[in-house]
Amino acid sequence: MPDPTPSDEAVIEISKLSTSFGDHVVHSGIDLEVRRGEIFALIGGSGSGKSTLLREMILLHRPDAGSIRVLGVDLQALDGGDANGETLALRQRWGVMFQHGGLFGSLTVQENVGLPLREHTGLDDALIDEIAASKLAMTGLEPKVGAQYPSELSGGMLKRASLARALALDPELVFLDEPTAGLDPESAGEVDQLVRKLRDLFGLTIVMITHDLDLLWQLADRVAVLAEGTVQGIGSMSELAQMDNPAIRKFFDGPRGRAAHEQDRQQADVHTSGETG
Repeated sequence: MPDPTPSDEAVIEISKLSTSFGDHVVHSGIDLEVRRGEIFALIGGSGSGKSTLLREMILLHRPDAGSIRVLGVDLQALDGGDANGETLALRQRWGVMFQHGGLFGSLTVQENVGLPLREHTGLDDALIDEIAASKLAMTGLEPKVGAQYPSELSGGMLKRASLARALALDPELVFLDEPTAGLDPESAGEVDQLVRKLRDLFGLTIVMITHDLDLLWQLADRVAVLAEGTVQGIGSMSELAQMDNPAIRKFFDGPRGRAAHEQDRQQADVHTSGETG
């Protein structure tokens, strides 16, 4: 079984990254790195550039300046036309769970999960269906869900199906865009547990964007706070909670922030008492 403990190896390295849309500066000299095996979160207010940064990491947008290395590959050096297949080969090493699922409504759930395998492998249909079914089971969905269409799924089931598709090619790096957005607390908690379980089982490196403070306290190894075009702070939630930066404090000082912090402390106390009981 892979070691779930994060290592010092950098899977993503971002240096002096700058991005603008017209006169609007989104990023101004961003530096950060994501380590192998960790769950790394990007947070920030509306317009802070976290979604743009995610799009840049998965080759959907090119920054104006700076560098991004993912899995040892300099994204800026890739040929946009992908004449030699290097871009495609890199994309097959990561999976993406989009905020609204990103599944094709005309395909069944099982067909959606199997689509990356049909596009990028020479496997026969029967084996692809078998693998797709196993990915759905891995994310906690019953076999009958595979025959349904995305419009027939609840919000939590849709998130799980999207995650199953992100895992179709057995990636080593997974990007999660608001994995619990729009879910009720129980469904959100189930997704939290599922993400941690998958990381621990397969040694995945996970990068996520989220506004879910409970998710951040319970799941993230490190968190980067974006504001005013830069990284205002990076660390565990406990470390960030001790910082005085106003851009960081707003995630801890409001009612939701205090409630999430208190819940985390209570769970830590229960865990500690269980170990010593």
